This record gives sequence, C-alpha cells and structure tokens, in this order.
Amino acid sequence: MSSYPTEQMAVKITVNTTITNDSEKETYELIAFGQYIQKTSSVFLRYDELMEEGTAKTVVKVSEREGSIVRNGAVDMRLPFQMNKTLVGSYKTPYGVLDMETTATRISHEFDYGLKKGLINIFYDLTMLGNHAGTYHLSITFEEDESNEHSGAGKK
Repeated sequence: MSSYPTEQMAVKITVNTTITNDSEKETYELIAFGQYIQKTSSVFLRYDELMEEGTAKTVVKVSEREGSIVRNGAVDMRLPFQMNKTLVGSYKTPYGVLDMETTATRISHEFDYGLKKGLINIFYDLTMLGNHAGTYHLSITFEEDESNEHSGAGKK
C-alpha cells in the first residue's frame, strides 16, 4: 500500500462555468485566491467566494471518478459527482432546501509540479425540482500564488 504525501500550496484560482440549456449558453468567471491541497488520491481547492448574499467558503474535491463542490456561509450547497451516475445534492434557501441531481460525464484533474499549476474539469447535467437546469462545464485553473498574500495586486 503506497502512501501519498499531503501537499498544500497557496494558489490563484480561475473558475469558468459554462451552462448550456437548449440553444442558450451562459458563461461566468470567478477569480479567487485560496489553497490547493493534495491528500491521498484526492485534490482539493479551498477558497472564499464573494457573492451578493455575502461570503461562502467553497471546497472543490476531485479524485479519479468522483468529486464534490461544497459551499457554506452565504450559500449552503452540496453537489456530489460520480462518473455516469446520478447523485442527489442540495441547495439551502431561506424558504427551504432544494434537492438537485447531478450526472457527471467527465471528471478530470491534472497538475504540473514543475510549473506549479493545474486544471480541474467537471462536465455534468444538473436537474432541479425534476427539471433539467442545464449542462454545466466547470473549468478551474489554478497556479501558485507566489506572493502568498491573496491580494492579487500586480499579479496576472
């Protein structure tokens, strides 16, 4: 049994979300600063997400065939992913908890130790309240934040 070391690094994170629903396509981008953590056979990105409602602590976890996105704070959400399986997640609103279903068709991650940068891709179909809400492509790039200040000042 091999053991993997736990590695942690301050990173600049760029999250690009593309939502396709019928013929409509929407794209969103978020830039944040946080932590990249590699532990056993999983990788984690941990960062704060600023929203209209306030701040949510977000954790993205990915392994070979599964993953999850968990947000706590201004938004409480849990989206689980497993290749080619439909899983139930949740989104908490002031009016109650909404069940959501995800069906992942692609989960991948790569990391270049020399360049200290990586990429996570998750493709999934999202269903809310029994209705197809769209096909999502979540593309997350991250690279070492050498300043380690999380300010992003003067960094590209």
